Amino acid sequence: MPTTTYTQHPLVLPSYSRGSHLITSDITSQLSEPLQGVKAGLLHLFLQHTSCALSLNENWDSDVRKDMSDSLDRIVVEDKAGKGIYRHDAEGSDDMPAHIKASLIGASISIPITNGKLALGTWQGIWFLEFRDGKHRRKVLATVQGERE
Repeated sequence: MPTTTYTQHPLVLPSYSRGSHLITSDITSQLSEPLQGVKAGLLHLFLQHTSCALSLNENWDSDVRKDMSDSLDRIVVEDKAGKGIYRHDAEGSDDMPAHIKASLIGASISIPITNGKLALGTWQGIWFLEFRDGKHRRKVLATVQGERE
């Protein structure tokens, strides 16, 4: 008889420098056991930080990730000249722009699970976008819910 289960799994991402990074394999390798046996369900990933983001996007051409980072930097500028365009600047010129970008992109994504695998589209991958200059240890809380055999 099928049962519906909900489990949570704290994950730690590798430390990445500023930019857009494809992390699909990082996520699936850390969740291979929890995903196993889920006939139909949902993976929810929640990033527990305010200066980085998660997204679903192009997984093949790495230029898309570079273009995304460059575009976000043009949309939300840093105050490198110290002109005071942001009040919140105690942690550096990259901090407030990182918060803005994180709000624009978002801290969570949900992906369907079909027969123990993520049901991503052909060209879709899980992106981690780091908006701060330094490398940080970032935590993600993964919730796996679904019908198991």
